[in-house]
Amino acid sequence: MKKQDSKLDLALLLFPIILFCQPISAIDFVFNGFNSSSVSLYDSAIIDSRILTLTNQTSFKIGRALYPTKIPTKAPNSSYVYPFSTSFIFAMAPYKNVLPGHGLVFLFVPFTGTKGANSAQNLGFLNRTNDGSPNNHMFGIEFDVFANQEFNDLNDNHVGIDVNSLTSIAAEDAGYWPDNSGSSSSNGNSSGDDMKSFKELKLNNGKNYQVWIDYADSFINVTMALAGMKRPGRPLLNAFLNLSDVFEDEMYVGFTASTGQLVQSHKILAWSFSNSNFSLSERLITTGLPSFVLPKDPFFWSKGFIAGVTVGGVLIVVSAATIIWFLIKRRQRKARERAEMEDWELEYWPHRITYQEIEAATKGFSEENVIGIGGNGKVYKGVLPGGTEVAVKRISHENDGMREFLAEISSLGRLKHRRLVGLRGWCKREKGVFMLVYDYMENGSLEKRVFDCDESNMLSCEERIRILKDVASALLYLHEGWESRVLHRDIKASNVLLDKDMNGRLGDFGLARVHGHGQVPRTTRVVGTVGYMAPEVVRTGRASAQTDVFGFGVLILEVMCGRRPIEEGHPPLVDSLWQLMMDGKLLDALDERLKARGDQFDEEEVERVLNSGLLCAYPDPKVRPTMRQVVKVLEGKNEPNEIESEDIDAYLLKQMKSKDLWSNYSQSSSYGSHPTFDEIRRYQSSSMSLSWTNSIVEGR
Repeated sequence: MKKQDSKLDLALLLFPIILFCQPISAIDFVFNGFNSSSVSLYDSAIIDSRILTLTNQTSFKIGRALYPTKIPTKAPNSSYVYPFSTSFIFAMAPYKNVLPGHGLVFLFVPFTGTKGANSAQNLGFLNRTNDGSPNNHMFGIEFDVFANQEFNDLNDNHVGIDVNSLTSIAAEDAGYWPDNSGSSSSNGNSSGDDMKSFKELKLNNGKNYQVWIDYADSFINVTMALAGMKRPGRPLLNAFLNLSDVFEDEMYVGFTASTGQLVQSHKILAWSFSNSNFSLSERLITTGLPSFVLPKDPFFWSKGFIAGVTVGGVLIVVSAATIIWFLIKRRQRKARERAEMEDWELEYWPHRITYQEIEAATKGFSEENVIGIGGNGKVYKGVLPGGTEVAVKRISHENDGMREFLAEISSLGRLKHRRLVGLRGWCKREKGVFMLVYDYMENGSLEKRVFDCDESNMLSCEERIRILKDVASALLYLHEGWESRVLHRDIKASNVLLDKDMNGRLGDFGLARVHGHGQVPRTTRVVGTVGYMAPEVVRTGRASAQTDVFGFGVLILEVMCGRRPIEEGHPPLVDSLWQLMMDGKLLDALDERLKARGDQFDEEEVERVLNSGLLCAYPDPKVRPTMRQVVKVLEGKNEPNEIESEDIDAYLLKQMKSKDLWSNYSQSSSYGSHPTFDEIRRYQSSSMSLSWTNSIVEGR
């Protein structure tokens, strides 16, 4: 601590020299009270009696105030960040009989307004989706009165330094070190006696506090004390901080705050800022300021008071005696209903979202907001507070909806990969209605962009291959990239969604199962979609990584050929392509609509992709490649450790051209070959009787 303090002190002494070397337009202002020209106000922020009030008693609101013009923060075409010094006086004013929250942030931001910000524990600074992104270019000093485990908060009364994220790079209890508190020990840690002299300040008690923030030469000091006190000599926070990658050449500076279910009024009473005069804070008026501390209620032991308490107590006891049994039973019943859901909320990342929030987001589940219909319910588009677009999937209590709901919560809820559809949260209502809230995918499903679109919106050959690569990387992550192995078990074009940049994302984990690496899945239920299921699944009901590979192989062929895996009156797609491959006419299988439109494509790459799909869909699981090998093939890379020095493309092509492989094809399939449409119908009604419903197959 001493070493860092001395470096900042030296930087302050050299401040005039720094300015001389780096020319800058001086920005100096002192506001002892505010008016409409002092700052620009956004959302709930107002100026009342010359006090800047960011929030009031309204729940889930953001208030932001910024200096009206950008200030120079970095030398043009340079990584040099200009020094600055700011001081302000704030108060967090609680309301009577209301729990206070959530806090405020002094911030630098590259834009006006509150875009990308959420209320409540996000402090009006960022939101869950953009938190941690280097593209934010946001810096803040937070004064937080809510302990949020998501952001590793120190406690519910702390000051932190935030860079592009609400997870602070440094944080300390709110308070100050009196000038007689001694100094830090040589190793930078405070001694026991030193720690006892620290004076904690309760942020949200309505008292006025002054803050000093100084930045120079990549060091930052944050100090606070009661308004009217002399500035403590020892800062609360002192850290090395290079802001060259965070600051743009010019930034807006100001304050932001928010409320949630917890509410309080966040107020700024005075503010100074300078990039040329580090002593400007001395001009702030720190005395005679209004106090926002709640008065203590008087307590009178009058006869009337005593009589009222007595009569009221009797009425309460009599009433309680008549209804207590009913209340206990009701609480026990509701506790049983909630217990299962509360366990999920503690264990898994996706947070429970209230039904009221989801209902409002979807305009009361309006039919105009329906964007899809699945096997167990409708999917609605919604807009959450703050403008975030989501997709809401309603799952019926019928058709084992509870099992699907649990599968998605327990699998997708803990997975994080840029090619998986993100699960934001969940909700359960009484009477078995479940809801899952996902990131909204602007361009719908891959199935629609291949089959249900006109020629102008149809995906090109290049786009199809790129999306297949996205799905392959997602499957590789599920199989090998997480702490456990995840089997998706329902890979098909309708379960691949396209985001705003036309990137493929694998979704719908209603049939997924998780097991440890090296373990054999215990389930023997036949699940999946007709045409995508590997032969061994139908025989044994047991899924594996290789059955996912089979489904992905069928997906490759379906997307590239523009044909369904099984169509009435036609041989199965996989069988057709095997025959074309053996006849040396594999490229004839490419979607005829692409050829008719005159699309140009790389024949060698298309043939490699089709070959890969055929090998993935081979009946014998031992012949199929792993997803790691598939990814290597699609990317055109070598894998010498697994196939020695032979190029993997050549290896797979050799496998494809193998007469022995082809001659064994029919023998490897449980059907003799892939079943025709009529054979599937007969199979459904046979004595082997698995229960097939629409596209989803469920069997026990």
